[in-house]
Amino acid sequence: MNEAIDAIKLVREFTSKEQFRAMRAGLQGEEFKHFSDKFMEYGERIKAMPKTYEQDGKGDQAIAYLHYFNAGNQNWYITEKDAETPDQPGQHQAFGLADLGNYGAELGYISIVELVKHGVELDLYFTPCKLAEIRKAA
Repeated sequence: MNEAIDAIKLVREFTSKEQFRAMRAGLQGEEFKHFSDKFMEYGERIKAMPKTYEQDGKGDQAIAYLHYFNAGNQNWYITEKDAETPDQPGQHQAFGLADLGNYGAELGYISIVELVKHGVELDLYFTPCKLAEIRKAA
């Protein structure tokens, strides 16, 4: 039970309020197993993700673990998460590939706080893959 609660808390930091509410509501209905599995899957994935600089130098061979998207055809692929410190707990930013549509895709720091604040959605059906595969598919 504690594992599930920890997963829910962790996923909360990576999802918008609206998406988190919808996922939590899914735990109350007939889709309980689906959403319970998603919370556990993403909790484990986020927990195991590399921290900032742990994929440094890999370029397009770096693995993207999370995918965010919005209705404006913009996509963010997260390869590394912030390393929490005692004086700055929680998720603040990450590193990855930002594809803002017509502007091209660029590697850089991405504010998870800003993404979730603006309702960008975490793709619950994304399979981790190399950035090279993402660029090739674009």
